[in-house]
Parts: sequence; structure tokens; C-alpha cells
Amino acid sequence: MMLILNRFKNTLFLSFLICLSCGNSGKKSTDTAQKEELKTTKRTTEPIIVAANRTLEYLPLLQGKSVGIVANQTSVIFKETGYTHFVDSLLTLDIDIKKVFSPEHGFRGKADAGEKVESGTDQQTGLPIVSLYGKNRKPTAEQLARLDIVLFDIQDVGTRFYTYIATLQLMMEACAESNIPVLVLDRPNPNAHYVDGPMMQKDHSGFLGMNEIPLVYGMTIGEYANMINGEGWLEGGKKCDLTVIPLANWIHESFYPIPIRPSPNLPNDVSINLYPSLGLFEGTNVNAGRGTEFQFQRYGASFMDSAAYSFSYVPEPNFGSKTPKEEGKICYGKDLSNTPRISEVSLQWLLDAYTNTNDKTKFFLTSGFTKHAGTPELQRQIESGLTEPEIKASWQPELEKFKKIRAKYLMYD
Repeated sequence: MMLILNRFKNTLFLSFLICLSCGNSGKKSTDTAQKEELKTTKRTTEPIIVAANRTLEYLPLLQGKSVGIVANQTSVIFKETGYTHFVDSLLTLDIDIKKVFSPEHGFRGKADAGEKVESGTDQQTGLPIVSLYGKNRKPTAEQLARLDIVLFDIQDVGTRFYTYIATLQLMMEACAESNIPVLVLDRPNPNAHYVDGPMMQKDHSGFLGMNEIPLVYGMTIGEYANMINGEGWLEGGKKCDLTVIPLANWIHESFYPIPIRPSPNLPNDVSINLYPSLGLFEGTNVNAGRGTEFQFQRYGASFMDSAAYSFSYVPEPNFGSKTPKEEGKICYGKDLSNTPRISEVSLQWLLDAYTNTNDKTKFFLTSGFTKHAGTPELQRQIESGLTEPEIKASWQPELEKFKKIRAKYLMYD
């Protein structure tokens, strides 16, 4: 952890304490003047400032109000010496936090992928925790009762099937129904430098993709919140009373090293960058590094051709993966832990694994693969022997349409 903090301290965040009040007042991010100001500020030479650090922009919106917070372990305010949890910081400032809503993996970020998270009480703060990944994923009117405002602050990784954006949408929807304003504190998207992948088809939408967007959509969580509102994606076409506090000194091309793992199986920047591509293995029987210390930096399976690979490993239960695929079996595959940063959804590893699977009836988990890909077409294309360029060419018309819609909501270059 000290290595990560030192790296983080010496790159992007040296000036957080002296820059807390940088920028405009917290008006809605769709305002044209604010967009232009963001595009003309210094972003490449100054340290990136997450919205949580811009306290003067949002504290006036919270004072004297009963506050609910959607947060997890990434919800922090950075300091020269490290960071403090956002909830702890607000409590010291006498903000009246009534409850915390927790997403997948829980408030402290320790639950496995897909593991139900129970509501309860946070031992460190004594605050009630309402799970949005347990009995219900959309907050009920009763759970929102007596709240004046809901604040959302979670580090996202810009991949459609990463469930934090679904939690955001359902919270916005519930708050719109209860006439409760939502305040989103923006954070950089480490995969915002490109748009790619198959489009989610409406017939297959769900918690792994609620809207017709590509696998990698190239937007911060604040920009995406504005798109949800602006495109009428909330049930019944409702509009949420939404305010987004923007980042300072960030552009979509910025490399943003994340100092806190956003979920148990994304331990570093390489895994986060490869996640959109290797995450498609979640819809197959192939192991993508769960049960090792190199999650989403390798792939393999016992049913893949051992003669085709010089690399092998054995998944075992560990933090974040109590029952990994291919547990205890020798998995033959590839180590990708030294892969340079990519700017596309790469299908080369998925196609390689399928080609070298001895019994192809074992490869796909058809329903799960469709949910991750957003369409059954990708599985059909792979099974029919299409090449990566042929498959990716089929995505382009819908990607171009999406980029035109996306452009309306971009807050940063």
C-alpha cells in the first residue's frame, strides 16, 4: 500500500489541499458556460482534482440537510499524506448523514462478484448501511424517506457490465420518483480514452447493461449520469433533479492511476485496462485470473490445449473469489500482466481461447455471455469463424450513432 500511495502522491495529487476550492460553483454540468470553462482550464500540467476534493463546490448543498450517500471504499478525499474516507470527512464537518447505500461488493468493498450484500450497520461510523445488492437493487421509497438529498461518489472503470452505473441509474430513478435531488461527485474514468465494443440490445438489457450503449462508452460517471437524464432512460421518462460536481484538470485521454482497487478483482491499472476485453470471459467457462493475484491479467482453462501454451496456473480460493472457475485445476493459457495500455476492446484473447478449446461445447455459458456482450450475435460470430476485424467492423454503424449522442454530454475534452 505504501508503494501505491507514494506513486500516487508523486504524480497526480500533490496539490490537493491547496486546490480544494478550484473551479466554479456547483451548478448543473449541462450548462454550456461551465463546459467551455472546463475545456479551457489547465489540465495536462496541473494535478487532477476529483470532485470529492472540491469541497467548497458541494458543501453548501449539503449543510442543514438530511443526507444519504452511495459510497464504497473508493469514496475518499485525497491528501498529501494519503486519503480519508469521504463519509468520515463529512461527519467531521457536521454534515447530517442519515444512511449509506452500498453497491455490489459492499461499503468496504470486500464481497465477491455477484455475492449478495446484506444491510446492517457500519462498525466504524455506526451509520446504517442499506444494501443495493441484496434484497433489492433499486432503493425503496421507505429507504429514501426523510432524506433531503442523495450524494453519489464511487470510482467507476467505464465498462458497461461493471455494475456501479446500474446502481447509479436505479438510485436516480428512485430519487426522481420521491422528488429527492441527486448530487454526483465526478471521478476520472480510466477507460475514457476510447469507445468500442458491441452494443447492448434492448431485449437483453439488465443489471449488466441497462441501456443501449457500447461495452466501453468513454464517459465519466458524471457525464453518464447526465446522459441517463437527458436521454430519458429513467422509467416513465422521468427526470432526476441532478447536479454533477466536475473534475478539474482532467481530459479523456489522461492516464489516471487508481490508488484504491475499485473492486476485489481489479487490483491494479493493468487489470482495469484489460477488464473490458477479458471481462467477456465471465460469460464462458474460462478462468480470467480469479483465484490468483493476477485477476484480469491472465486467462486459461483445463480444457484448453496444453500443447498450444507455455503458461499455466492453478486458481485457488482467495480474497474476492471464494469459488473461482477451474478451482484446483491446471489452467493452460496466457499471462498478460505486462501488456501495454490498450485503447480498444480486444477480441484476440477470446478468439485464441475458443480456437484452442478441445471441447467447444464447454466454452460458452450462453445466457451469461449474452448478458456480458449485450447481444447473442457475438457468440454466433465467434462460433461461425469470423475474424476479429470482421467482427469489429460489424460494430461500427452503431458505435458512430452512439458517439453522436455521447457528444452532447461530454464535459471534458
